[in-house]
Amino acid sequence: MKKGMTPENRGKLNISKEGEIRGGSEQKDREELMNSLMEDDKETKQDGQLLQEMMDRGMQSFVPDKLFEHLVSSYQTAKNIYGESLIRQLTGYDPNAVQKNIKIPEFQREIKEKMKRSLQKLRRENLINNENKMTNIGRWLAAASLFKEELEDMEAKGIIGEKFNQNISHYGNRLDTKDYKKGDRYKDIALKQSIKKSIRRGHMKLSKDDLKTFTRQAKGKICIIYGIDASGSMKGDKLTMCKKAGLALAYTAIKAKDEVGMIVFGKEIQNKVNPTTNFHALLERISDIKAADETNLSLTIKTSISMFPKEEMTKHLILLTDAMPTVGEDPVKETLEAARSAYLNDITISLVGVQLDKNGKELAEKITKTTNGKLYLVKNIKELDRIVLSDYYSQNC
Repeated sequence: MKKGMTPENRGKLNISKEGEIRGGSEQKDREELMNSLMEDDKETKQDGQLLQEMMDRGMQSFVPDKLFEHLVSSYQTAKNIYGESLIRQLTGYDPNAVQKNIKIPEFQREIKEKMKRSLQKLRRENLINNENKMTNIGRWLAAASLFKEELEDMEAKGIIGEKFNQNISHYGNRLDTKDYKKGDRYKDIALKQSIKKSIRRGHMKLSKDDLKTFTRQAKGKICIIYGIDASGSMKGDKLTMCKKAGLALAYTAIKAKDEVGMIVFGKEIQNKVNPTTNFHALLERISDIKAADETNLSLTIKTSISMFPKEEMTKHLILLTDAMPTVGEDPVKETLEAARSAYLNDITISLVGVQLDKNGKELAEKITKTTNGKLYLVKNIKELDRIVLSDYYSQNC
């Protein structure tokens, strides 16, 4: 049993009919749960993983009876719906053992009893309510558990740490000037220096060859928005790894005093967080993402444009998706028009394509080329956090 969550303490909590903890008690329990996670308490860790797996599978409530029925009638169906990880956590057995023995009556009774005890335990800990839906504290534990996993993964991969940069970029403080070349922004033209050069050459009019542009110090403030595709095809492991990559980005960027925002998109914008340095706000929203329906890239890009601050800074949108846009009269055309609009607003777009097909790759290339962003084609989803952090660091280059 978790520290601070004894029956005596629980009786003192202010709990509503829906089983939600109110006021300061919720904050106290969050702190106690976090302490348990940091101390590697096995039960707390298992509860957090179970709740997060439910969310990643799009489950709105805890439904052990339905899972049991699916396991008995068709293991393959149960596997497709719930995934092997959730089956392992709820039954206490390796999925292969479940598949092999599920038709044995004694085995059925055993795992049914285990799932019943799991349900009762989650209720006692106030992680689910009487309707078997996750409480606020349950959602928070799922988020905290996911973040702890990602911190451990980052440490194991050696990708924790600050990265400094002194390269030239479009933003930051103006330094010296250089001759204009194709690709330089017109707003960086050094007008006085260009006129002086033109006069020295004896030119009556300013020509392209006379133009000088400012070079700039490495970017100052960075504002990055993380866009997660929550369409149905992202359900399960892909969505889990996208969440973890988002947490890695938020943790790293905010630690470096940069701002991070978030957009969750499917057919419509499911959720969004305007750029912030409040890590906890992003932690809870990222964890709460559920897979839904179709993919609407154009709406996502258009929404991001309005979310970025108006002042001059590095403005970067990174999109994670596994599919072509499917919403709109002409989804591809509308997406490219949105990308051009982003570019005109000084926003670059990088796209992380998770197992994209041929058409998806072609569109992704056009989006990133239009906005001077980068394209990452991913086959191993376990590398998503490394890729997303690499893209963030590249904004300093």
